[in-house]
Amino acid sequence: MIDRFTQVQSRLEGAPHLLRLGRLFSETVLIEVAGDEYYLTFEAGRIVSVAQGPSRKTPWRFALRTDADALERFWQARPEPGFHDIFGLVKIGRGRIDGDILSLVKNLRFFKEVLGLARAQEEGVA
Repeated sequence: MIDRFTQVQSRLEGAPHLLRLGRLFSETVLIEVAGDEYYLTFEAGRIVSVAQGPSRKTPWRFALRTDADALERFWQARPEPGFHDIFGLVKIGRGRIDGDILSLVKNLRFFKEVLGLARAQEEGVA
């Protein structure tokens, strides 16, 4: 899982539209996958660190909690309904969002597109 988040980190560097979109986002976000914690630290829209937890000393602004199967299905090239969006995961009972929801909503497009960077690439798309 940590490899997937470092892949997101490197893909983000090659996405100038996302860096521009997230230029005001400087927070730490907790992604919890089946009880394993991962902290993504953003500064001015860039992921400056990916750390595995648990850590009681790492403050985070908001958290996305889900299971490994749901996250893998979210990262498919064409996810099925319910797995296409972080709020879809919540709606079908496979995810939970905690913490400062206002911070998430203010940066919603940026955060959703950053998580989507780990999606599998489709072969033969014209």
